[in-house]
Order: sequence, then structure tokens, then C-alpha cells
Amino acid sequence: MRARAVVLDGEERAADAIIVALGADLVPDAIPGLSESGHNLYTLVGAQSLHDALSKFEGGKIVVLTATPLYKCPAAPYEAAMLIEALIRRRGLRERTTMEMYAAEPAPMGVAGPAVSDALKSMLNDKGITYSASRQTVSVDPVSRLLKFSDGSTASYDLLAYVPPHRAPKLAVESGLADESGWIPADRGTLETSFDRIYAIGDITTIPLSMGKPLPKAGVFAHAQARVVARNLADRKRSHPVAAKVDGRGACFVESGGGKAAIGSGDFFAEPTPKIALKPPSLKWHLAKVLFEKQWLKR
Repeated sequence: MRARAVVLDGEERAADAIIVALGADLVPDAIPGLSESGHNLYTLVGAQSLHDALSKFEGGKIVVLTATPLYKCPAAPYEAAMLIEALIRRRGLRERTTMEMYAAEPAPMGVAGPAVSDALKSMLNDKGITYSASRQTVSVDPVSRLLKFSDGSTASYDLLAYVPPHRAPKLAVESGLADESGWIPADRGTLETSFDRIYAIGDITTIPLSMGKPLPKAGVFAHAQARVVARNLADRKRSHPVAAKVDGRGACFVESGGGKAAIGSGDFFAEPTPKIALKPPSLKWHLAKVLFEKQWLKR
């Protein structure tokens, strides 16, 4: 298969290359009852409804849930749990509130290695947030407010915030670009797919690491991938040597509440496993994240 043409505004035009950057679709309805039961952390509407619910919350049991193991921004649900805890504490409701986190994945940010996972679990524990791993959600009862897991266990809640299941857009599957994983495989250095002059970048890709887990779906990698593909296409157009490759380095802030944040960074392409270090929460890293966000918004 070769990228020969692309349709723009109803007109077919010649294409030097096709770049597929469709992201990941959020599919809360894939789990019965989920969308009716809680607040979707990954949408603006869900974040707004969670804010409203927390402003009216007077105590009870708050659950933060990752519905399936694969989702974008692996730190986000853990940040959400700690930020919610900080808000509840600030409102003077901590003694009247229990907090639990149920994760479909075996460990927090597992691709970063056991040291990072253990550090994140310690951060949750220090805030009194009970953490349970490998709990795959199969259904949610919005009336009885009950979570049901694949191992037969259940958990109740008064307020639920969740990360929904993710899947690649239909185009990726129906076009034949996606493999059995449901995502588009791409060369980790150049983002070339198995189809001539078709590239895939960002969350729609699956890029396996030697440890057996895929590269996290994160903005830092999508940004690096876009720059490499753009550079190589420009060099090819000018008949220059095409040599740019993604180096696998990435970093991620982890907000922990109270005006502090941790930061994890390192080489995700390191062998035999990624080499990632997590620096503990501090005001410095929180301010660094604020500055980072301002720089992007300014663009």
C-alpha cells in the first residue's frame, strides 16, 4: 500500500505522505453503567461536573477508578486522587471522608519501573488513599452505587471519578492500519508504519518496548514524534539525508496537592528496561509545571 492521494475539501490531491494522528477515542459506554455513574476525568464536561459534585460533597466514600489498563497520560488518575484529597482536606472534610483508588493496571505508571510505582503508592498511602491494583471493572450500578470487578469482588462509592476505556478511532481499524492490539504499530524511531509513506504519531500508535509493555500514551512523546516526522519529511523533500529519530526521553509532572508536584524523567528506550527516576514532590516542581503550561498556552 502506498500513500498516493488524499482527499481535501472534496478534492483528491497527490500526497507525498500521510500522517495519522487521530488520538484515542474515549468509550465509557464500553462498561455498562459507567457513564451514568460518575465523572469522566478525561473530558471538560466530566471535570466540570466533578468540580460541582466536590463543592457540594459533605463526606462519604470517594473512589477514583481506571476502568482499563491502557489509557493516555498514566500519571493523571493518580494526580486526580491526590488533588481531590487535598481539596477535601482544605474543606475540613477529611475525617468524614474515605478515599480509595481502584486501578485496572498492576501498578502505577508500571512502564517506568518498580521504583517509580512504589514511590507513587507511598504518595497515595501518605495521604490516606487506599490503593488496589489489577481490578478490572466489568460493570457499575448507578442506583446502588456499586462497582463490580472481573474477579467477582465489588466496591461501593458515594462519589466516583473515572478514567474511561480507550480505543483507536474506527478509521484505524477499518483501514487495516491497526494490528491485533487495536492500535497502529509504528517504528519507534521514525514513526513509519508498515505501509509506504504512511506515518502514525501520538496516542493512536502502539510502540512496544523490550520489557513487553508499550510506550506510554503521553503528550511529551507525541510532540517528539511530530517533530521527527516533520523534520524527516522536510529533509526528504529537499533531497537531504533523512536521519532524525525519536530518542525515547520523556518527563512527566505528578501533581500531589498542597502546591507540590513530583517529576519523573528518563530514557524509555533504555535496555533492558526504561531508566526512569522520580524526584519527590516539592514546590519547585509544581512551579515548573505551571511555567511549562504557560509556555504552551502562550504558543
